[in-house]
Amino acid sequence: MATELIHEDTQTMGHILVSPLNWGLGHATRDIPVIQSLLAHGHDVTIAACGSALAALEQEFPACTCRPFPDYSVPFSANRFFLAQFVASFPYLLKGIADEHRNLAGLLAEDEFDLIISDNRFGIYSDRTPSIFITHQLRYHLPAMARPFELAGVYLNSFLHANYDRIIVPDNPPGPCSLAGKLSRAETGASRSHAYYAGIMTSTRRRDVAADLDYLILISGPEPQRTRLEKILLPAAGELPGSIAVLLGSPERSGDDTVISGRCTVIPYASTEEKELLMNRAKCVICRSGYTTMMELAELGKQRALLIPTPGQTEQEYLAGHYERRGWFHAQAQHRIDLDADLRLTDQFHGFPDMPGTEENVERLYEEVLAGYLE
Repeated sequence: MATELIHEDTQTMGHILVSPLNWGLGHATRDIPVIQSLLAHGHDVTIAACGSALAALEQEFPACTCRPFPDYSVPFSANRFFLAQFVASFPYLLKGIADEHRNLAGLLAEDEFDLIISDNRFGIYSDRTPSIFITHQLRYHLPAMARPFELAGVYLNSFLHANYDRIIVPDNPPGPCSLAGKLSRAETGASRSHAYYAGIMTSTRRRDVAADLDYLILISGPEPQRTRLEKILLPAAGELPGSIAVLLGSPERSGDDTVISGRCTVIPYASTEEKELLMNRAKCVICRSGYTTMMELAELGKQRALLIPTPGQTEQEYLAGHYERRGWFHAQAQHRIDLDADLRLTDQFHGFPDMPGTEENVERLYEEVLAGYLE
């Protein structure tokens, strides 16, 4: 559903450029409540993005100016060697960041902005315009053999973050309620002085509906791992007791729903609203451990989930293990899944602790940070 939050009696006070990275939809969707807040406070927003991120925000905010703006390729691997491919692609990423910054200079020559908000795009900043960076990764998680590179990444991030006036971290402050764990911990003085912990930010909202769906299975991620997970979970889904819905995340296969037995419905692709409704209805969610999905579980207060990290994606593997150790959610590696046994284990976990929701967090972010640049 398109968002229309500009009050007719509110005078526009500032012009903001918002530019999310197009590595999946997570960056774009967590920016939706921020853009909603800016529009509600009477500001003018221009969106600069590409691919699915641009398409999603164009649909959500048809009244906003949207500019196609390329970013860099995603270094996803077709196997578990994501880290090796990421390291090999690093010089190309640096070149992409430099190209991005040059492209931004051209955009700024055409239009004036009072504030720039970059979601994980290191080239989107200006020396002449206040610039804010959104990320939940102040550091990265790498295997033990690559730990020196992990520590080097802390200082590289600190160096890159110095280009921005503030770093907005969509997580609770470090401590017992931090969703990202060590990933969102500021390790250097420069990062600590720039970081603002905004709390969780997600476009998913609680709905007043009955929790009448026993299991919701979200099959997602880059190929071929998405298809491999589908082949593991889909045959077992029809054997589960109770009502089950499976979202395949395959828009190219959208069409009529396929029913397996009388209790399991397979949906090739669901709209944002349909997915939100199903997540609200679900008693137990089976999903990847991507950070965007984790913020959705926190926002909805889900107590039962089975997390299956994408093989080779070190962030998801870290988060899954972190939540298991905290006693929040059960996690299992994709190649070890025994759906029936793993679901029984989910009863031993209690979900995320209570925390402020997106609406409260975004209003606080506006009052304590954004308004200082715009009013």
